[in-house]
Amino acid sequence: MKIVREKIALLGVLTALSVVLGLVVHIPLPASKGYFNLLEIGIYTTALLLGGPAGLFVGGISGLLLDLILGYPQWMPFSLLIHGLQGYLAGRIGYGQSQKRQVIGLCVASIVMVIGYFYANDLLYQWGAAIASLPGNISQTLCGTIGAIVMMRYLKKAKITEKSILKRKEK
Repeated sequence: MKIVREKIALLGVLTALSVVLGLVVHIPLPASKGYFNLLEIGIYTTALLLGGPAGLFVGGISGLLLDLILGYPQWMPFSLLIHGLQGYLAGRIGYGQSQKRQVIGLCVASIVMVIGYFYANDLLYQWGAAIASLPGNISQTLCGTIGAIVMMRYLKKAKITEKSILKRKEK
C-alpha cells in the first residue's frame, strides 16, 4: 500500500514539473490560437521512466492544467485526451526498452499529438488554423523528444530508475 501512495505522490510531482516546463517556455502562436511549450519533455520522460499509465496520467493532467493556467480553456478537453494518449503510447512502446525502441515510441506519440491537434484546430478554428498549427506542433514534439532522450541519458547515468525512486525502506 505504501508503494501506491509513493507512486501517486511521484505522479503528482512529475505532473507539476511538466506544467512548470510548459510555463517556463510558452510562445503564443496566433495563427493557430495555441502556443508552443516544453510540456513534452515532462510527458515523455515520465512515460519512458514509469510506463504508459504514468505517461497517460501526467500527459493528460499536465496538458489540461497548462491550458487552464495560461488561459486557453478551449483546448483543455483536447489536451487531456491528446497529451494523455501521447504519454500512454510513448510509455507503452518505449518503457524499459532500448534507446532505439524508446525513440520509436516517442516518434509514434509525436505523430499522434500532431495529428490530434491538427483535427482539434480544424474543429475549433477551421482548416487554415489546422495547417498553421503543424510547424509549431512538429517543433514542440521534436524538442520534447530530444529533451526526453537527454533526460533519460542523465537518469540512466545517475542510476535513477522507477525501482530506485520507489524503493521501500525496510526497518
